[in-house]
Amino acid sequence: MMDHANCERKASALAMSLVMKYADRQAIIPGLIDLALEELEHFRQVYELMQARGLTLASDVPDPYVKKLVKLMRHTRDERFIDQLLVASIIECRGAERFGLIAAALTDPGLKAFYTELHKAEKKHGHLFVHLLLRECPEELVYPRCEELMQEEARIVQTLPWRAALH
Repeated sequence: MMDHANCERKASALAMSLVMKYADRQAIIPGLIDLALEELEHFRQVYELMQARGLTLASDVPDPYVKKLVKLMRHTRDERFIDQLLVASIIECRGAERFGLIAAALTDPGLKAFYTELHKAEKKHGHLFVHLLLRECPEELVYPRCEELMQEEARIVQTLPWRAALH
């Protein structure tokens, strides 16, 4: 749960940083603001679950999965824009996958319902990044790059050590 709280906080912060970094791309701003608010609400919900269990927030440690994905990002402004949104999409989709697995394994009805809802929300977030990107970029730039990044992400996942984390 401590890692989960950090992930939700970082997801909200990422959405807001994208708003500021790409303020000239008006078509994506409302969706990113909504996403930031929803991720912040998820953070609040996880924090409340932690409090109920006597857990405290933990220091944030760099996520090796995310660090490796970030290294794949290109450097020109337009390419970086595409890559940032696609990497965010991949991370959200992978998180959705994890929440689905967690929900399926839980026996506590309240937690099971919570993680089932998070599974749906994170899946929606993963798709949102691509939909926002397509408002600004032609699909012939988006989908091939998405395929490349997903192939690299699959390789990255195979190299990571097992640990108690969402990614």
